[in-house]
Amino acid sequence: MNDPSNAGLEPGLYIVATPIGNLGDLSPRAAAVLAGADLIAVEDSRVTAKLLHHIGTKRPMTPYHDHNADQVRPGLIARMGREAIALVSDAGTPLISDPGFKLVRDARAAGHRVTTIPGPCAAVAALTLTGLPTDRFLFVGFLPAKEKARGEAIAEIAAVRATLIFYESGPRLGATLAALAAGLGEREAGVAREISKTFEECVTDTLSALAARYAEAPPKGEIVIVVAPPGPRPAASADDADTLLREALTRMSTGSAASEVAKATGLPRRDLYARALAMKDEA
Repeated sequence: MNDPSNAGLEPGLYIVATPIGNLGDLSPRAAAVLAGADLIAVEDSRVTAKLLHHIGTKRPMTPYHDHNADQVRPGLIARMGREAIALVSDAGTPLISDPGFKLVRDARAAGHRVTTIPGPCAAVAALTLTGLPTDRFLFVGFLPAKEKARGEAIAEIAAVRATLIFYESGPRLGATLAALAAGLGEREAGVAREISKTFEECVTDTLSALAARYAEAPPKGEIVIVVAPPGPRPAASADDADTLLREALTRMSTGSAASEVAKATGLPRRDLYARALAMKDEA
């Protein structure tokens, strides 16, 4: 039976963003949902208990994390039909680098109400601190721990024309920054830590300089790395365009080939179309 104190919450899933440092960042709406939920799915009950104590309430909690999510999820989905279930992470917005998206997916598939209570997110907070471009950004999360896999992951995103955002731990920071410098080149970057806490810090420099700074002195706390987009593409030469056109003409029409190469090089489509017609005449 539902607790009378949560009479205002309809059954379903409530995704609740929690503070990433300063407990004062918890919104009044988030506090009300946590106080009224029948059950709170948490990463670590000790962490969430401190947050509940801060708002002066106690609620039932159940662990929900990488190691037990598959076992716990069906029971949570079943309860959502009659109870208000809140989902929180230890800090920030749930579903960012945690298994929460599967719970949302299954809740929607079951026809349950899903509500988000937005709030703090370390990735976006760090992006605002660094002064790097914010018009396009890609959240990458944690890179692989092993060197080969990490290098391959960096290579996959090296050409993405957007600011890149990574999560990292203190002990791995220096090695990750060195790998980013090797794979992405000498880009501007920022390392943000202790966001919203007393000793909040955001250091900006080139990737190689940051790698050197943290190589022998890894910081404590949860860390966000923000990396600037690649510089402007070098102008394509006539030879480059001809090579791309010849390949494209083997698999598509003249107009389509010109359009594809124009998109890839930034060269005028009209000029490329004329060159493609000339190539066909020469053949």
